[in-house]
Amino acid sequence: MTMRFNLLDEPWLPVRMLSGEVRELGLLALFEQAPQIVALAETAPPSLMAQYRLLLAITHRALSAQTPNWGQRELRHWYSQGLPTEAIISYLETWRDRFWLFHPDHPFMQVAELATAPETRDKFKPWTQIDLASVSGNAPVVFNHSLDTVPGAIFPSHAIRHLLGFLQCTPGGLIQVFRVSDKMGPLTDTAATLPLGDTLAQTLILGLHPASPDGHEDQPCWERPELTVANLKAAAVLATGPNDRYTRQTRAVLFHREEDGAIRWLRFAAGMGLEEDSHAPDPMASFREGSNEPVRLTFSEGRALWRDLPALLPDGGSRPAAILENATRLKKSLGSKHLKLLVAGLACKQAKLLRWRVEQLELPQALLDQPEVTRAARMMLEMAETLFASFKGAAVQLIADTLPDSQQKDTRSRARTLFDAGPATPIFFARAERALMATLALIEQDPDAAERQWQQVLKEAAIAAWEAQLTCLGGGASVWRANAKVQSRLWFAIREQLTALNETGEVQ
Repeated sequence: MTMRFNLLDEPWLPVRMLSGEVRELGLLALFEQAPQIVALAETAPPSLMAQYRLLLAITHRALSAQTPNWGQRELRHWYSQGLPTEAIISYLETWRDRFWLFHPDHPFMQVAELATAPETRDKFKPWTQIDLASVSGNAPVVFNHSLDTVPGAIFPSHAIRHLLGFLQCTPGGLIQVFRVSDKMGPLTDTAATLPLGDTLAQTLILGLHPASPDGHEDQPCWERPELTVANLKAAAVLATGPNDRYTRQTRAVLFHREEDGAIRWLRFAAGMGLEEDSHAPDPMASFREGSNEPVRLTFSEGRALWRDLPALLPDGGSRPAAILENATRLKKSLGSKHLKLLVAGLACKQAKLLRWRVEQLELPQALLDQPEVTRAARMMLEMAETLFASFKGAAVQLIADTLPDSQQKDTRSRARTLFDAGPATPIFFARAERALMATLALIEQDPDAAERQWQQVLKEAAIAAWEAQLTCLGGGASVWRANAKVQSRLWFAIREQLTALNETGEVQ
């Protein structure tokens, strides 16, 4: 294999410029133009977060070479004056030889030894093996009808973007090459959080993890020796730090370049497994309260991210991503009033991929650094969940009472299924979401007014959702009899949970 497609020069990273134009840039051009770039423009959530993590690892190592023990003063300077571009370009040029996508000895984030190892030398898989959105192997065919035996071609620029996302978000499971199975990627089943600035340069400073302690080498993969088959057969190891996590080769891949420069096939095997340390979780992962221990925040079906906002807030049973603490401290020192967040990732169950999502939030700075504001916000969000739980119990009883044998256990189970498939849940939370950010912004100025406003919003959301549930059930005597019997539970829940409101009138 000859050296081809250097990621420093070839355009491959999609970015959105301040003008609104979307273009592709190589790494050198990206860092040179970082102040004119709004954000990365990747559309696949796993690849989007992986590309940001790659840029953060490059930035961290370049700054470590220039300013080994930077702190808040340096971060404020870089945030307001711009990244030290010359230091980053110099760093990349130093490691230029490790950024060739095709290279006989060290292709970027691949394992050259797969070309000669007996287990992989003559065995190829379609490139869709590393595309989390494509069908491969025995995965079910739904929308994608690609065939393993006749894969389409892909450009190198697209292949590396797929590879980065795959290595960060691959689910654990059977591999059967070098090891029977392998561990999942660092961001698998994670709603990863990244603070956003007005430009890409500011985003990289906000997302930068602290300088490494003296004597501690947290190296990205391109600064490490090339992986060997012996490394791939070894047990999983802990990450030395974020740079290692952000570039961990969780699977061994080697692209096969065809004469026309396209990629259709690759070699594939178990990679350098990541052993998790509960005391040093991923900097972008947040944890919400669980029944026994904190649970990593992910994307749940039909559940908007704002409902899990407590997992992103400090001073509670949750554990916000470490990257938020660093960004909050920097934004506070700059006198900022808001912090924008990008939350993206992929949810899975074992080896089954369920969904991926990208969301953006803009939170008041006070929500993150003033304990009394944080506590008030937590109480408001808990109020919504508690009221909805009571609402759901009443609505399930309403549905069950319209069915034969309403007191039977199977009838109640069927009623819950009908409720989950109905309109009430999305209506309730959509109504609440429309007022959420305005109410959170009001907490700092007038907590009592914010609470009253939120209670009114939740009352109206519950009434609207109840009316939608009645409409869904149709009409008839059975529905109105059930409503007359059960609606008192709804009003009791509203009075019980929203104590500041005096209820008058009834659900129609």
